[in-house]
Amino acid sequence: MSAIEHRLDGEALIARAVEATGLDDFGEPTWREGLERLLEDLRTEAQLHELGVEVAVAEVLEYLSNRLAIVAYRAGHPEVAAAPVDRPIVIVGQPRTGTTILYDLLAQDPELRVPLTWEVDAPVPPPEPDTYETDPRIEAIQARLDMADALVPGLLAFHPMGARLAQECVRMTAGDFRSLIFPTQYRVPRYNRWLLDEADLAPAYRWHRRYLQHLQAKQPPQQWLVKSPAHLWHLSALVGEYPDATVILTHRDPLKVIASVSALMAVLRRMASDEVSLPEIASGFAEDVLLGLDRLIAACDTEVVPPAQLVHVHFEDFVRHPMQAVEAVYERLGRELGATARRRMQAFLESHPGDGGGAGSRYSFLDTELDADGLRERSAAYQVRFGVGSEPVI
Repeated sequence: MSAIEHRLDGEALIARAVEATGLDDFGEPTWREGLERLLEDLRTEAQLHELGVEVAVAEVLEYLSNRLAIVAYRAGHPEVAAAPVDRPIVIVGQPRTGTTILYDLLAQDPELRVPLTWEVDAPVPPPEPDTYETDPRIEAIQARLDMADALVPGLLAFHPMGARLAQECVRMTAGDFRSLIFPTQYRVPRYNRWLLDEADLAPAYRWHRRYLQHLQAKQPPQQWLVKSPAHLWHLSALVGEYPDATVILTHRDPLKVIASVSALMAVLRRMASDEVSLPEIASGFAEDVLLGLDRLIAACDTEVVPPAQLVHVHFEDFVRHPMQAVEAVYERLGRELGATARRRMQAFLESHPGDGGGAGSRYSFLDTELDADGLRERSAAYQVRFGVGSEPVI
């Protein structure tokens, strides 16, 4: 067995997590298939450098350990499983379509609860109301994010993350090892194809609900607000778990999405590998984007999400007039945008002005080496269906 095979051996990692936590109940065994497929690709396809191996090992151990701890807490507190997760608001859309800034703005509403990075990454014990702003886990998680930014300079500028900022659902579904976070961070093509084309995502969404139930154990929310572009590929599974969810769909020119996400993935993958090719990433991700668009059209044709539970937001409108876009979302949700929420949102915008999507400063479509005309033709049905304009390709 080679060094990388030894370090990324599934049974060895499971044993380490059990030893570290003193726990051995992982709950449903659904996590095993994804873990095995992920580790196989990490060993054979990901081209990890020495530090990358350690990054992957630490990440897998954390997901296994958190799963063990959540299952154990739930077993000792059966009331957690009985608590409802009613009418969640779920932000969905292709990556880099404004989902993050929209999420961060809506998170300023005190009547909505979002899973923050620190509590998702270190969930046990569940957060307490009295120490929610001072929990020592906040500082520890922020230090880890700062270290990642030091290893990959510019990471947090490209994709803002913070211990106190809202976290994506992919960090929760990763506990079932059915998550797009892994193909985003590592070159794992076979795992990615399994995840998008073959895997049953129902177990991942059951785990997602259990995660939210755990986080709300001592601090029940008025209403959950969550977000992940990954939901787009699996809307049926999402709605199967949360039939009363309201889904906010964000829209943007697919060519801009491909260019932006490819650049982001190249940055993220450099943390674990020296063999990173942006054109290779773009070629694979373009196919994933087109698949996601086709599935979205099909989902809307068959009303997988009831039309009354759908809200559409266009990236161009949001960039031009963000607060007007938020007001339109609240009107569609049938919610009142209160004075406190409005004030906090405006303050967040002033302190996080963004750069209009980063085009021309952080990424270029030309870097992808893809055929713009061919992609434009293949995405035309989506753009016509949802009235999505074409942005200049540079």
